[in-house]
Amino acid sequence: QVQLVESGGGSVQPEGSLRLSCAASGRASSNYATAWFRQAPGKEREFVGGISWNFGSTRYADSVKGRFLISRDNAKNTMYLQMNSLKPEDTAVYYCAARSGSIVAVMPIGYAYWGQGTQVTVSS
Repeated sequence: QVQLVESGGGSVQPEGSLRLSCAASGRASSNYATAWFRQAPGKEREFVGGISWNFGSTRYADSVKGRFLISRDNAKNTMYLQMNSLKPEDTAVYYCAARSGSIVAVMPIGYAYWGQGTQVTVSS
């Protein structure tokens, strides 16, 4: 069983930055992929980006490429989402998710473990 806890959400003005964290516990091995998803009111949950813990390879949605950066700290079992140049359309609840294996899946159904979510609001 894997437990995920997100932190770091909040309110920021357009063009501002935020860093989200996702702390994982309960993993038995490093053969996992973790990802960030987000869900705005009235919209489906969408893939933001993810990272393979074995290889460190990352994958991003086109909407965030060049603005968001995902990294991990193996010693802390923590994944980070550095969000720069934030836009109002980035406003959503951001969720951390984990799945076994090294492939970063882009569909929510590919993930067995989820955090509780953290709100990010971008507004002037």
